[in-house]
Amino acid sequence: MKDALRHQLQRLAMRLAELDAHLADPALGSDIQRYRAVAREQAEAAAIVARFQQHEQRQADADAARAMLADAGTDAEMAEMAREEIASAQTEQARLLAELQTALLPKDPDDGRNAFLEIRAGTGGDESALFAGDLARMYLRFCERQGWRTEVLSASDSDLGGYKELVLRVEGAGVYGQLKFESGGHRVQRVPATEAQGRIHTSACTVAVMPEPDETTEITLNPADL
Repeated sequence: MKDALRHQLQRLAMRLAELDAHLADPALGSDIQRYRAVAREQAEAAAIVARFQQHEQRQADADAARAMLADAGTDAEMAEMAREEIASAQTEQARLLAELQTALLPKDPDDGRNAFLEIRAGTGGDESALFAGDLARMYLRFCERQGWRTEVLSASDSDLGGYKELVLRVEGAGVYGQLKFESGGHRVQRVPATEAQGRIHTSACTVAVMPEPDETTEITLNPADL
């Protein structure tokens, strides 16, 4: 790891300590928008710092193994174990370094927000609605594995068990940043459950992912302006 990158990560670790202190301050709870912004930044920083600490630990493991190899008193079996440890540490360090470099790239300011995920059945009739149901189950299972919370805001069921339309609210760290690329058209070609003669059909659905905005203060409108 280059010194400039290590220094950047060390500064981020110091920033994380500051954010932890802010979140522990009861006064922050009086400003919900500020609290949410600090909590989002803290969650993102904590994930990066955890990877950095893993990288540094693997560096220490590799250094200890190299010292063992350099020791004239190390027997053949221990030397082989040291070489395996060095190879394992280097592989894991390369993975962690790539993750760290990606995590430090400039981000969309909305990436840390919660998100609304909308699935709409498109062309394909009942089969399209079944496909929308499959997509919904896939996204719900993915959110569960990520530890995110989901809430069904609206749903329009089809007669055969799928969805004509489904809107979910997804809450968690980095939700919008991970889901936003799902927006767009999704297509499937398969023999649907509605097909009695075994013919392949093409069905499509659209997915829209939108960041959840911060709560706004109450707005008073002057009737004369309407």
